[in-house]
Amino acid sequence: GKLNKTHINNRGYNKYLKMEGEIKIALDMEKFEQDGQWDGLKGYITNTKLDKEQVIENYNNLWKIEKAFRITKNDIKVRPVFHYKQRRIEAHISIAFVAYKVYKELERQLNEKEANLSPQKAIEIAKGIYTVEIQLKSTGKKLRKTLFLNESQQKLAKMFDF
Repeated sequence: GKLNKTHINNRGYNKYLKMEGEIKIALDMEKFEQDGQWDGLKGYITNTKLDKEQVIENYNNLWKIEKAFRITKNDIKVRPVFHYKQRRIEAHISIAFVAYKVYKELERQLNEKEANLSPQKAIEIAKGIYTVEIQLKSTGKKLRKTLFLNESQQKLAKMFDF
């Protein structure tokens, strides 16, 4: 059939392709050379009143925000939820924010305790810890026991004193 650029993909190198005839593809070296003049340069366009040093400093800190989104999406597994009421939208954002703060606090405490664990690993270990509560029929007394199934769970419990 007929082939055009949209059938190949939507990646950046499409602009370097010349499509001739029905299926003949060639690199557009002129376009490639034109783009080459910008290699190694980085620019910022902004509408702020900040001076150029402040703009660059703020942009360089952008990785922290991107890391926070990655943690929220991948580690905490917060997903988009489509709410229509303002109260629910704010609640969803608040829950995601609090989850991120708890994650960062765990990270801080692990660093403070010089634990050789990432927050993700600590959470994975903690997921297998169970607490069982039973009530004796004869006395009505409740007994509670936390079950540690392996050594890493025991170390985590000792580290956080639970």
